[in-house]
Amino acid sequence: MADRRRYAVGMAQLNIRQARVEDAGLILQLVKDLAKYERDPDAVVMTEELVRKHIFGIGLAPGERGPIAEALIGEVDGVAQGCAVFFHNFSTWAGRPGIYLEDLYVRPAARGVGLGKALLAHVAHVAVERGCARMDWLVIDWNEPAIGFYKSLGARSLNDWTNFRLEDDHLRRVAASARV
Repeated sequence: MADRRRYAVGMAQLNIRQARVEDAGLILQLVKDLAKYERDPDAVVMTEELVRKHIFGIGLAPGERGPIAEALIGEVDGVAQGCAVFFHNFSTWAGRPGIYLEDLYVRPAARGVGLGKALLAHVAHVAVERGCARMDWLVIDWNEPAIGFYKSLGARSLNDWTNFRLEDDHLRRVAASARV
């Protein structure tokens, strides 16, 4: 993946770069800011240690997989103002990998200068460069500005699919039922 891309949008200089291990605290703060924006600030239990482990592969136990995810940092005039966190998935129907965009966040003060589009475009570039069949992400249903933005780029809503999740005790209960 290209380490850095520069964009000039109006008077602002945008820069998209691969996150570095020293960005672990910044990534954590941006994820917390996103959770606050999405009205669920207490949901984030991630720590800087977990960012270093799962995004940068630092502190992995023997035999543990990693890194699991990747992150980009978006800067406006040299100041970090956003991030994108993503990882590979796989489409059995397409027989090719895809990219799942877990988080895309731009601080409110930096919105409107094109940083969100630049981050999304960079992740899309990574997907194309790696031969991915598609890129997927979720948007909370009340975030009309984001929904409109994604639709303006040609993204389509998959309204005919329902997302499911197992977590916490339910996940452990189902895992315990496996006969290994």
